[in-house]
Amino acid sequence: MLHHTPLIATIVAGLVAAFAMGALAHRLKVSPVAGYLFAGVLIGPFTPGYVADGKIATELAELGVILLMFGVGLHFSFKDLMSVRRIAVPGALVQMGSATALGVILALVMGWTVAAGLVFGLALSVASTVVLLRALQSENLVETERGRIAVGWLIVEDLAMVMALVLLPVFAQMQAGNGAGGTDLLSAAIGTLVKVAGFAALMLIVGRRVIPWVLHWTAHTGSRELFRLAVLAIALGVAFGAAYVFQVSFALGAFFAGMILGETQLSRRAAEESLPLRDAFAVLFFVSVGMLFDPSVILEQPVPLLATVAIIIFGKSLAAYAIVRLFGYPRGTALTVSASLAQIGEFSFILAGLGATLGILPDEARDLILAGAILSILANPFIFGLVVRKSGEAASAAPGASPTTASAAGRVVLVGYGRVGKSLARRLRAARTDFVLIEEQSDRADEARAAGYEVVTGNATQVQTLEQAGLADAGRLLVAIPEGFEAGGVVHRARDLNPGLTIVARAHSVEEVEDLRLRGADHVVLGEEAIALRMLSGASAAPA
Repeated sequence: MLHHTPLIATIVAGLVAAFAMGALAHRLKVSPVAGYLFAGVLIGPFTPGYVADGKIATELAELGVILLMFGVGLHFSFKDLMSVRRIAVPGALVQMGSATALGVILALVMGWTVAAGLVFGLALSVASTVVLLRALQSENLVETERGRIAVGWLIVEDLAMVMALVLLPVFAQMQAGNGAGGTDLLSAAIGTLVKVAGFAALMLIVGRRVIPWVLHWTAHTGSRELFRLAVLAIALGVAFGAAYVFQVSFALGAFFAGMILGETQLSRRAAEESLPLRDAFAVLFFVSVGMLFDPSVILEQPVPLLATVAIIIFGKSLAAYAIVRLFGYPRGTALTVSASLAQIGEFSFILAGLGATLGILPDEARDLILAGAILSILANPFIFGLVVRKSGEAASAAPGASPTTASAAGRVVLVGYGRVGKSLARRLRAARTDFVLIEEQSDRADEARAAGYEVVTGNATQVQTLEQAGLADAGRLLVAIPEGFEAGGVVHRARDLNPGLTIVARAHSVEEVEDLRLRGADHVVLGEEAIALRMLSGASAAPA
């Protein structure tokens, strides 16, 4: 029976292998992306043992791209997109042109045709949506100016690749002398531009009314399950409709859907509801990439492979850095944009596959593209982290937040600015207590800054964030986030960083209480018990 269930087998094998290799990567203190890629190699066709269905894995990965771009759109307004068009449009086009030119040079050295070189270079010029966004999210940069420029740059690249995929068959016919000419190429280009413009107009005119109305109506039903289903239906439905009707990429369609929805008050809830699926399918994306990797390429074509990787990591990055600097942006912004683009991904695979099918691209070139993608994706988290640190502009040091180096033993570090965190912050301020707040969600962090609090934006489970908040010199830590087991990770790292710290956390179950105490919490407040005691106290004080 099992051989009739390739979908289930692929999902199970992909997630189990990704978990095992991701855990190993975490243990070795390297990026989990490396583990996910290696998991793909293990279940791919080029290693012994079980081989997952590559076609199904690719389609599952596409779902990850859709959900991830939808999530980015939720935090990205049309105004943000327009604000970076002056740098994103010319920057992306010039950078893609530079990488394509380098690809043509390498192709000519390898003895390929100019046409093969153009396709090869174009495949090396476009960055992976998933990798770029993961890099920005890991450093909390998505909603900064640097992040907006990188995302805008990515949107322009996506549009350019949509155009390239439409024009490539016509270009192939011209190369083969099958009657296609410049007029056909121009007609195909104009047709594509009209379709993209039509989709954008439909989303801005009709989508702005229909999508928020549907989500608000669903929210008013009171069904969380129905709301979650509505979010997924909007994200996937718009993405599929954009690809089917307008021949726009899935990623671009999902981004527009998220951007329209992001202008409503329900955007944060929509982001939270879609987060688990986004993470799961993003992992499957990396697994699917790993499945494409043939390790023999490293031994058979080491010099061409090194040249390909050099174009991806250094050629593209230097071009992007120079462009951003020429437009007057600071060094940190230029470094961030260039590092985030120093990899290739899903569009590169699609273009390489189409080029090979049409007879333009030799199989050797396709293998180099796939191997270059693997190696660049593997290296990107390390490059990006190094560049962000070198730039001297930590992601969590958002405008208005000054990293603290306070050494006052009485200082309090508060984690979380939800309902409990807000109440604690007000009481700490009323008591004139010196404290710093850690909040991961940027909208809540901005709200806290507007209220006058000192805020560090970042994930409190990361040692870097705790250090920036001055935890090593603090006297108390209050963990107010509702996720008890995630709070356990915060407590564990905080205790390692400051053994003498007094830690108070909240929990919602006996199991969470035990976990928090085991990890080093001094006091754990169980929500239900606290409410029960307060109610009994009120009942006792009430007149008979």
